[in-house]
Amino acid sequence: MIPILTCAAMREADARAVAQRGSDVLVEAAGVAVGLEAKRLLRSCYGARVAILVGPGLNGGDGRLASRWLKSRGAHVDLVEWDHAPAILRGHDLVIDAAFGTGCSRPFVAPKVSPGTIVLAVDLPSGVDTDTGAVLGKPMIADVTLALGAIKPAHLDGLSTEFVGEIRFAGLDIVNTFDDGLVDDHDLDAFIHLGAHDHKWVHAVQAFAGSTLMPGAAELVLRGALAGGASMIRLASRGDVSELVTLPPEVVHVSELGVDPRCRAVVAGPGLGPDAWTWLRERMALVTVPVVLDADGLDRTSIDELAPRNDSWILTPHEGEFTRLTGHPLGPSRFDAVRELARATQCVVLLKGPTTVIANAAGALRVVNSGTPALATAGSGDVLSGLMVGTVARGHDPFEAAALSAHLHGRAGARLRPYAPASELVAKVREILSELECGTR
Repeated sequence: MIPILTCAAMREADARAVAQRGSDVLVEAAGVAVGLEAKRLLRSCYGARVAILVGPGLNGGDGRLASRWLKSRGAHVDLVEWDHAPAILRGHDLVIDAAFGTGCSRPFVAPKVSPGTIVLAVDLPSGVDTDTGAVLGKPMIADVTLALGAIKPAHLDGLSTEFVGEIRFAGLDIVNTFDDGLVDDHDLDAFIHLGAHDHKWVHAVQAFAGSTLMPGAAELVLRGALAGGASMIRLASRGDVSELVTLPPEVVHVSELGVDPRCRAVVAGPGLGPDAWTWLRERMALVTVPVVLDADGLDRTSIDELAPRNDSWILTPHEGEFTRLTGHPLGPSRFDAVRELARATQCVVLLKGPTTVIANAAGALRVVNSGTPALATAGSGDVLSGLMVGTVARGHDPFEAAALSAHLHGRAGARLRPYAPASELVAKVREILSELECGTR
C-alpha cells in the first residue's frame, strides 16, 4: 500500500524525517530519486539536454541536487529559476518541473516546452492544489510525476489529474503510518486465503442476481465469485435463468426467501431488473453477514433505507447511481463525496470510475488506479461484485476486500485483448492468482 497524505500531513512527516535524519540527507535522497527517474526516462544521461525549473523551497532543493547528479553523469543541464524562466523552454530532451510541488498556493504559469520534450514533475506539477486538485494557474502537462514520500490527493482526484501523467513513487522512508492508501501489486500477495480445515460451507455465498431480462449478469457474478474464492454459491434469481445461460456447475439454484445461515457473504442486485430493492427487502431482512449491494440493488434505494447499516455492507455505485442515491452530483472531490456517503450509510462505499475510490464508515480511503478502458464494457461490474463477495467469504475485511478486488479486477482488465467482452475477465483473474500462488507476477 502506498500512503496518501494531505499537504499538512506530508509536512508533518517531512518535519519528523528532518528531525531524525537532517534536511541535507532528506534533500539528497529526494534529489537522487529525481535523477534516477530522469535517467530512466532518458535511458542515457550522457549528452542529454536537460532543463530543470527550480523554485525557492524543498522542491527547488530537490531539483538542484538532481542537477548535480545528472551533470556528474554527462548530462548538459540548464538550471532555470522559476521567476526568470523564459516563455518557452527550447532545445531540451527533458524538462524537470521542480518549481512548486506540495503546498503550492499561488497561481503559477509554467513556461511552455518544445514539442516532443519529455516533462518530469517533481512531487506535483507546479500550479495545482495538493489537497483539492484545483488548478491554480497553467501547469505543465507532465509525462511522469514522481511522488515523493507519499501520494497526494491531487495525483488522483480533481482537475490536476489531467496534468500528472504517469505516477511514479519514491518512498524515501519518510511515512510509516497512514490511514489512506493507494493499492498496489504487492497488496495482492495477501489475496489468497487457504485453510487446512476448509470445506464447501466455510466460504459459501448467497447470490441474488439475474432475471429473465438479464440472465447474463447472474453468470458473470457467479463466475467472479468463484474466482474470488467462493467455495459454494446459492443463487436466487427473478425467474429461471438456468435455461438461458450456462451457470457454473458448482451453483445451487434456490427459491427460498431467506439466506442460508451457513453462507458467509451475500451479493445482491446485478441483473435483477426494475424494483429490485422491493424484491430484495424481504429476502434480506434478517441478513447478518457482509453484503455486496450492486447495480439494480441500488436502484430506487434511498440512503434512509440503507442507513444505519454497518461497515460489513459494500455499496458499489457508479457516478449516476451515486448522484441518485445522494440527490446531488459528485462535486469537485470524489474523495470527499465517497467519505460523506460512507459516513451517512455506515457502509463501505466503492465508487466506480477510471480511478476507483473506496471509503469506510470511519472515513479511511483506499484508491485503485489499475483500471483501464478495457473495463468500460457491459458486465465488467458484475464480475467485480462477484470477486468482492468471494473475497469477503474468504475472510477478508469488507473494506480491504473491496480494495483488493478492485485492483485485481483492474489488473485483469489490463490483460484483455482490445474489445474483449467482460466474460473473458474471469480467466485473466485466475491467471493472475495462479501467478501469485506460484510466487511470480
